[in-house]
Amino acid sequence: MKKADCSILSNLNIETHHGDENASDDVKSEVKVFKPCDDRYIDYTPCQDQMRAMTFPRENMNYRERHCPPDEEKLHCLIPAPKGYVTPFPWPKSRDYVPFANAPYKSLTVEKAVQNWIQYEGNVFRFPGGGTQFPHGADAYIDQLASVIPMDNGMVRTALDTGCGVASWGAYLFKRNVLAMSFAPRDSHEAQVQFALERGVPAVIGVLGTIKLPYPSRAFDMAHCSRCLILWGVNDGKYMIEVDRVLRPGGYWVLSGPPINWKNNYKAWQRPKEELEEEQRKIEETAKLLCWEKKYEKGETAIWRKRVNKEYCRERDSQVTMCASTNADDVWYKEMEACVTPYPESSSTDEVAGGELKPFPDRLNAVPPRIASGSMPGVSLESFQEDSKSWRKHLKAYKTVNKIIDSGRYRNIMDMNAGLGSFAAAIDSPKLWVMNVMPTIAEDTLGVVYERGLIGIYHDWCEAFSTYPRTYDLIHANGVFSLYKDKCSIEDILLEMDRILRPEGAVIIRDQADVLAKVKRTVAGMRWNTKMVDHEDGPLIPEKTLFAVKQYWVAGDYNSTSS
Repeated sequence: MKKADCSILSNLNIETHHGDENASDDVKSEVKVFKPCDDRYIDYTPCQDQMRAMTFPRENMNYRERHCPPDEEKLHCLIPAPKGYVTPFPWPKSRDYVPFANAPYKSLTVEKAVQNWIQYEGNVFRFPGGGTQFPHGADAYIDQLASVIPMDNGMVRTALDTGCGVASWGAYLFKRNVLAMSFAPRDSHEAQVQFALERGVPAVIGVLGTIKLPYPSRAFDMAHCSRCLILWGVNDGKYMIEVDRVLRPGGYWVLSGPPINWKNNYKAWQRPKEELEEEQRKIEETAKLLCWEKKYEKGETAIWRKRVNKEYCRERDSQVTMCASTNADDVWYKEMEACVTPYPESSSTDEVAGGELKPFPDRLNAVPPRIASGSMPGVSLESFQEDSKSWRKHLKAYKTVNKIIDSGRYRNIMDMNAGLGSFAAAIDSPKLWVMNVMPTIAEDTLGVVYERGLIGIYHDWCEAFSTYPRTYDLIHANGVFSLYKDKCSIEDILLEMDRILRPEGAVIIRDQADVLAKVKRTVAGMRWNTKMVDHEDGPLIPEKTLFAVKQYWVAGDYNSTSS
């Protein structure tokens, strides 16, 4: 293994003349050079920093939630890669092998040795596809689930894995065309989310704690917990109620491990049977109140299905507290409540509340129900189709500059301002996935993104993203800097982009020419090679695109910053 040949976009240091031709001399004198951060920050996750976390209450996992540093504590330096860092293997090899140098942590190989999670072999980690709950491998376990859940006809496309470990479940769902959003807390087991992302699997640092999950209502076709150590029965079933919010009508919930089938397993689990019995009783009780139908229980696995509409459970509304808020997608830093999100209205028992989705891949370009029903203000059928068409055109133009966009070189892609998800839909390929980020200050269309069979998350770009450094291969930022113009500094957003971007990763920033001139000035001191190009419809259009590639450098490389 060696670091990648950085011939990619080798012309990116070519000076261009858009927007800042008159400022070229001033720019040279003004360039602020960003120094590398200290080597101890190699895996720095600002909003999930271990030291800060320990100052918060442990109750309900509060300390594992997002707690971001105040402005005066933000680092204004570049996070270094570890010595020996190499470009990850392309998919599908990356699913099974991760270079040791990229995440040099062996504790899981010892801690989970008997469970077939991860093995250390020379200069790589190998992921055999095992898990605590699937000793025969993820494929066999998924086959078991697929005997109940229709995974092979495109109807189950988006999944949520709570407490995901190294995300083998999500990794093995790819070949069934199921896209899983996996999350786990920062380092309850060292580097598990980091390993997931090194493998090329969608994952974020996250936890079911005191605040709502950063996903819209009715987002996922399936939710899953395999030995995820979440206490589903506590707090009046609040965590199951939150799963109900993000689960699509007709969606499935899978629970594997304690307390399922406790009678046969309590000795192996070494837990008191009374405690397990009570835990399962509370889970069954909450599922019944939510009107979930139990479809399956065998061994240590149980599967429930959320009813397709409220006609099946008229009594539910009188037995539970219904949420007063009319916006079930308003979740950013909002406290989790023990109230149930109402179903959208339906007129018959056959109708899927909120609208029926086509199987994937048809749903990718079909009109999403949220748009077809008129419940997305300002977005019409025509504007949706126009948006899809224009992003296909933009992507085609991007490929004339960055010719390897869909070659398999970029596996983990982020769209920082996803809109209707049309960039991700245009780039759709089995070789990659896109994290569609919905800025909390933008018009919220994340529900539409999910209805297209894509995944995404809410986020405020004035704060750090819930991921480890070096976890994205390509970052796309459309209008992000204009959107945040009066909210926070360009520098902070660019430093965060640099933190989460891999060495030799690429960036595509689309914005107004004057905004891009400021961006270009800032990144001149950040070890990025850049190239500005005109809009594909010609130089008179004020919107331009800045292409960039992050140079390869690692901890200890205190060489001069290229500008």
